[in-house]
Amino acid sequence: MILLEFHNRILEEALLSRFNSDKKEAVDLTIADFDGVLFHITNADGDKNKIIVSASVKFYPELAKYGVNEYLQKQYGDLVTSTESGYDFSLLVNMESLPADKAGLARKVALLKRHCFAAVFDYMFDKQAGGGCSEKAIIHYRDDETMYVSADKDRVTVIFSTLFKDDDDVIIGKVFMQEFKEGRRGSTTAPQVLFSHREPPMELQGTDARVGDNVGYISFVLFPRATVVGAQREKTIDLIHTFRNYLHYHIKCSKAYLHCRMRARTSAFLKVLNRARPEKKAVEKKTITGKTFTRK
Repeated sequence: MILLEFHNRILEEALLSRFNSDKKEAVDLTIADFDGVLFHITNADGDKNKIIVSASVKFYPELAKYGVNEYLQKQYGDLVTSTESGYDFSLLVNMESLPADKAGLARKVALLKRHCFAAVFDYMFDKQAGGGCSEKAIIHYRDDETMYVSADKDRVTVIFSTLFKDDDDVIIGKVFMQEFKEGRRGSTTAPQVLFSHREPPMELQGTDARVGDNVGYISFVLFPRATVVGAQREKTIDLIHTFRNYLHYHIKCSKAYLHCRMRARTSAFLKVLNRARPEKKAVEKKTITGKTFTRK
């Protein structure tokens, strides 16, 4: 299985191409990302040496409760600027004072969406380290899908609700969840993964959790070893925030692979049938004048 990239590659490449170019050009580019997130790259007041990168995140007001502004300020520091109209957060890059590591700066800016998600996880991980809390973070990260994060004194539970458009998506999704359970047997440090179909898990009683035949809930139980401050916490956030897209991406890949294999097998069967068809023997006949001809 492949892990999805945690940054927006188009945003990164768009910035890098301008960082490495000797010619300063005007830019006005809108980029779509997963979960309804939009990025806008433009020049500040028409100045080609100043590039503003803005992000529109539908669930940004919900993230604001968990210190997303403070978290982004800590991550980007002097790059933070006044927010562009119609967007939720903006960064300003001055082309005349670029650092030596231009690629690092482009990657840092391209991680903007990841850092928006990270704010709620960082908040809940700190709450768990402090003994837990009764608060449950509810983030409607898509129109019909929700993420729930809660912190107890010994664990953080992350639950994703997701919609399956087709019945066979549910079946393939269950197979994936089973593989996650099997994988945990081989690694004592892997988080516990639970999957429920149609009905939300017990932890979501009293919330707006949806029910239905096409609704699934994936629960991750993260123990303190995965949420401690440092590289392990950052890796956990990287992996957990992309899980919904990771799951649906691999469901689509699995269906494409199955269709490809079915077409290949059908083609092979048709070749076998064609080879098994008996050949017709040519029949030699004569005309009334005595000439011969062959009828196939």
